[in-house]
Amino acid sequence: MTRVTLSLLSGCVAIALAAPAAAQRYTSPPVSTSAVIAGDHITIDYYAPSMHGRKIMGNLVPYDEVWCTGANWATTITSEADLDINGLKVPKGSYSIWTLPKEKQWLLIVNKQTHQFHLNYDESQDFARVKMNVKTLPSPVETFKIELQSAAGNKGTLSLLWENTDAWVPITVLR
Repeated sequence: MTRVTLSLLSGCVAIALAAPAAAQRYTSPPVSTSAVIAGDHITIDYYAPSMHGRKIMGNLVPYDEVWCTGANWATTITSEADLDINGLKVPKGSYSIWTLPKEKQWLLIVNKQTHQFHLNYDESQDFARVKMNVKTLPSPVETFKIELQSAAGNKGTLSLLWENTDAWVPITVLR
C-alpha cells in the first residue's frame, strides 16, 4: 500500500471509531420511572436528553410552544387507577404527556394518543390541560428527569426536572 492509501485508511478508521462515541454522547436514552401509590402502579416512559452545555429553557425548549416532554417518542404515562392530576380527573389507562412551558407558568397536557414521534403532536387528541407549579432548582440537572414520588395515603407528585427548572403537579389516586 502507498503512504497516501495508508493515511486515508487510518483517517477512516479514526472517524469510524470516533463516530459511535460522538453519536452516543448526544443520544437521549429511554428511561422508565414508576411509583406505587395507594397500591396502584403508575409508570412513565420517556427519552432523556442532556444539556451538553446548551441553554435549555427558553431556547432548546422554547417558551410558548408545546414540548414533547423529553425526546424522540412522546412521553407516556400509564396508570392502573383513575387519577386526579392537580384537579384534572384522568381515567386509568395510557396517555401521552406534553407540556407548554412559559417563563413563569407551565401547562401539563394529557393527550389521548400514544406512540407518536415527538414532532407529531395532535392537539385535537388532547384530553385536557392543567397548570403546573414551577420552581427554580439550586443546582442544574444535566439530564432531563421525570420523578414520580409517593406521599402519604393516596397522594404523590409528578416532577419534570431539567437545567434549573422543576415543573411539578400533585397527583392523587382516586377510589
